[in-house]
Amino acid sequence: MKGGIINRFGRIAAALLVASLPVFLAACSGKNANVTRELNLETFTPDQIYERGEYELARGKSDEAAYYFSEVERLYPYSDWAKQSLIMQAFAYHQATDYENSRAAAQRYIDFYPTDEDAAYAQYLLALSYYDQIDEVGRDQGLTFQALQALRTVIEVYPDSEYANSAILKFDLAYDHLAGKEMEIGRYYLRRGHFTAAINRFRVVVEDFQTTTHTAEALHRLVEAYMSLGLYDEAQTAGAILGYNYQSTDWYQDSYKLLTSRGLKLKARGNNWLSQIYRQSLKGEWL
Repeated sequence: MKGGIINRFGRIAAALLVASLPVFLAACSGKNANVTRELNLETFTPDQIYERGEYELARGKSDEAAYYFSEVERLYPYSDWAKQSLIMQAFAYHQATDYENSRAAAQRYIDFYPTDEDAAYAQYLLALSYYDQIDEVGRDQGLTFQALQALRTVIEVYPDSEYANSAILKFDLAYDHLAGKEMEIGRYYLRRGHFTAAINRFRVVVEDFQTTTHTAEALHRLVEAYMSLGLYDEAQTAGAILGYNYQSTDWYQDSYKLLTSRGLKLKARGNNWLSQIYRQSLKGEWL
């Protein structure tokens, strides 16, 4: 983007707050904010309407700002102001937590101007509109998957943009969020004695989310579940993986106490899925 859309907005907004506002702003001001929308905007130039949108953003009225930016797009659809207003519209809607409209505006920008310098920011806003809606781990994670997909697009399509690093960070956090969902369900089954169902959830974390912060606990929970089922080879192997990769964690200490209290060792045994992961750990092919 030309100097960054947010930085550009900041400079203009500051100027608007300290300088005399154009005649249009004076005409739009009044005790009732709704009066502004009753004006015939067709009598104003696109830059005047756009300026009003920036003014509304500067005073924290993001929904009003989005309205004026959308009016520029509606009244002057083929102008450069419409193009600039579209990306600002996506930004304003996001500021107003109107994520659906923010996504729609961002997607239109990407569709209309895929090679423009602000396309990366539009894709980033689209990703944020999903990411900022990621809820508690106990709820449906459909938005998390959509956030991951949109963030991946930023990373892969715009790797040199100023948003790539932020997208990578948020991708990792969303990825960790999904692992947390699996852990929550696994712990639920474990507490109720549904050990096989719990193992299936913890296995997903170990195999598919091994780079997240939940892996050490998942291995310890596998030790607990396999011990409860009397599957000691699997329990010891899970403990061995913990010892090799997470020996400094409390989860390792808990597994060590649990296994040694039964006369067992933290050692890979048997030929099971955990034994394969242990061999991969030794070769540096896991994590």
